[in-house]
Amino acid sequence: MLFKPDPNGDTADAEARATGAGRPLRRIIATFITLLILGGLGYFGWITWTKAPQRNAVPDLPVPVLAATPQQKDVPVYLDGVGQVRALNTVTVRAQVDGKLIAVKFVEGQDVQEGDVLAEIDPAIYRAQLDQAIAKKAQDEATLANAKIDLVRYQQLAQTNAGPKQQADTQKALVDQLSAQVRADQAAIDNAQTTLGYTTITAPISGRTGLRQVDQGNIVHAADATGLVVITQVKPIAVWFSLPQQQINQVNAAFAKGPLDVDVFGTDGRTVTQSGKLASIDNQVDPTTGTLKFKAEFPNADLQLWPGQFANVRLKVDTLKNAIVVPTSSVQRGPVGTYVYIIGPNNIASAHPVTVTQQTDLEAVISGVTTTDRVVTTGFANLSDGARIMIGSELNTPSPDLAPRRKGAKGQKEGQKDGAKAGQKGADAGTPAAQPPATSPAGQQGGALNKGQGQAQGQGQGAKQGGGGAPAQQ
Repeated sequence: MLFKPDPNGDTADAEARATGAGRPLRRIIATFITLLILGGLGYFGWITWTKAPQRNAVPDLPVPVLAATPQQKDVPVYLDGVGQVRALNTVTVRAQVDGKLIAVKFVEGQDVQEGDVLAEIDPAIYRAQLDQAIAKKAQDEATLANAKIDLVRYQQLAQTNAGPKQQADTQKALVDQLSAQVRADQAAIDNAQTTLGYTTITAPISGRTGLRQVDQGNIVHAADATGLVVITQVKPIAVWFSLPQQQINQVNAAFAKGPLDVDVFGTDGRTVTQSGKLASIDNQVDPTTGTLKFKAEFPNADLQLWPGQFANVRLKVDTLKNAIVVPTSSVQRGPVGTYVYIIGPNNIASAHPVTVTQQTDLEAVISGVTTTDRVVTTGFANLSDGARIMIGSELNTPSPDLAPRRKGAKGQKEGQKDGAKAGQKGADAGTPAAQPPATSPAGQQGGALNKGQGQAQGQGQGAKQGGGGAPAQQ
């Protein structure tokens, strides 16, 4: 059976074949455009990344530094230690007899000399005892005188055989007995005089008195433990300090050559307040701390040292002759040891290793440089070996701002201005509120209330706007 072809069907098949043939071409074009865009973006990113270091690179400018010239001089060698100030003599003045304290003749904190009268005890009883001893001696002396006269008589009778010799010998023994009694009476008098002297209390040493322990009118006893006052000798004074046992040989060798100088620093740790001499060295090392004690004496004429206080001490044990000295800030430390930057021709800094013999807060004794060199002392942050430098002057160094202004200060001023404007607007906004007639009291109160509310709202808005500058007032 024959069919008639459909003209519409042939047209649809042709369109389908044309559409299928165009899809690969569109895909190729879209892929090409996408790759082109990605390539452009990648190229732009690569250009930006390669040029960024060039924009951020620091220009090759000289590094600003400060420099100093090494000096050659004699440098003392010190050993540092911590010690405590102690008085050479401390005495607690006590009563040696019992009695009533009738007078106190010193002021607390007074400087007294040896023999000065400090206090007096009622001497009435002890003076009576002295008088009794004197009277007893006079009585025994009279008896002795009579016995001596009888002895002469008995001896004369015995020589002429008018009297027995035994009587003369007995009388002689009696005279010897009475003579011993008189000597015992004299000893009693001396004892009574000494006891009477104890009623006057004097200073046993020269020094400074402390706080009074007993007031006038109290009964004092020889057995009292507190005493009347404590006298401490402050001129001269001693300082006991300790050094590690590793330094004993060095100190002993220096001490054998002569007296060693000892300095005491003030509270700042740098100012020398007293200079004295090493007096003695302890005979054994403390096993618990591994240190040895030393004792130094100071004149303490201006009373800079006080018993009981702690002090930083340095002991001079040697002097380095013709040593090379540089500022301590110039010595740097690296992985291979200590070094300094020496300024060469054309202001080129080069690192040179050095050996540090001694170092303090201000200067260091080193070897490896000469007095003709110049070393860098400040400006190491951007400095490297071989860098070009620019030597500045200490007079031109920038001084730090002691009171820098904060960024909020400007904001505070602007906030205050804006707050004032907003407050004025708020006050004006509250003024025209509806009010009763001015002649009415209620109207006056209503107007005042509305005006106050407007001012409060305006001030609140001003505070919010000006709050950014508040921290600047701290």
